Amino acid sequence: MKIMFMDWGAFGKESCINALENMGHTVVRFFHKDYQDRQSGEFDKAFDEFTEKEKPDIFFSFNFYPIVAESTHRNGLKYISVIYDSPLVNVFSYKILYPTNYVFLFDSALYERLKKGGINTVYYMPLASRVFYPDPNADKRLLEPIADVSFVGSLYNEEHNFYERMEEKLDPYTKGYLEAVMEAQMKVYGYSFVEEVLTKDIIEAMMKAEPYVPSPDGAQTPEYVYANYFLGRKMTQTERIRILTALAEKFNVSLFTLNKGAVIPNATNYGAVDYYNEMPYVFAGSAINLNITLRSIYSGIPLRAMDIMACGGFLMTNFQADFLRHFVPGQEFVYFESTDDLIGKTEYYLSHESQRRDIALAGQEKMKKEHSFEVRMQEIFKVVGI
Repeated sequence: MKIMFMDWGAFGKESCINALENMGHTVVRFFHKDYQDRQSGEFDKAFDEFTEKEKPDIFFSFNFYPIVAESTHRNGLKYISVIYDSPLVNVFSYKILYPTNYVFLFDSALYERLKKGGINTVYYMPLASRVFYPDPNADKRLLEPIADVSFVGSLYNEEHNFYERMEEKLDPYTKGYLEAVMEAQMKVYGYSFVEEVLTKDIIEAMMKAEPYVPSPDGAQTPEYVYANYFLGRKMTQTERIRILTALAEKFNVSLFTLNKGAVIPNATNYGAVDYYNEMPYVFAGSAINLNITLRSIYSGIPLRAMDIMACGGFLMTNFQADFLRHFVPGQEFVYFESTDDLIGKTEYYLSHESQRRDIALAGQEKMKKEHSFEVRMQEIFKVVGI
């Protein structure tokens, strides 16, 4: 089968392509600079010319792009999209309704929301990862123990992020209301209520401070956008900094993040790591790998968590309901329910090395058997009927 593959810089792209080729498929890469636009005559022309020349059987992309959905529908081509970002406002585009679409969501709560809304082109499917075993001939520095606790990911503390850009223009009541909502939500894992409590008056005040213009070809609501793009990222920023600060008071904490200037007291910030060549060694070489899920992911297992287990790392994560669909807590991963719970479990597992290693190995074995790219693509193709 010939697969037309959207060639943008998605995490796991090369691993997915390698898996497809190992399965005997032919992959032809396609890219156009306007792939994120909602309309582009240049994109349409390039897409049509490419499909006429290559005659692919299906189109595949990480994340969903309305302009691709339009082009695949026009060409009678099945479009498989695997969502790994959240939030992703594109899934609320009306173009998701085209029958040529097969949109796979890793967050079961979002899947159920869209399905109940009458969208029949969406499917629930957890993410996949490349199973990795450290090379004993690699750079010895990458194989040495790195830290008691490592965190790889963004702190969302870049300058002028959405919430902070809006915050300075909010009236005192609205600001206080939103701060209270965020504090309450950060005490709860497993259920997101932020959208429900953004009243009409609060939305109007937020729109006045930082206007949001919805896309005309989508059904996304202001509540969804403000809850997830504004408040969700701010909550994640606050939560990650608080948790890492608390852990660094007691344990050796290593931080790997894009913002090299970010400071967590007592922690060491090494800056970003390369996804393919460095990150697996961080996961394999850390006693405990921490996952603190972006608050806009309601129930899903983030890619970071799958990557940690695939690399044979010990995963300590906040509770997400979808973990229980696929993994056994205490046997293949460990979850925490509060910062105090996290500190207690960190102390316990750092002092129980053999138990920690058994859990990490069991998690990696589960990834190999059930969540490799080869396994996942076979499952996806079965759903699509190809």
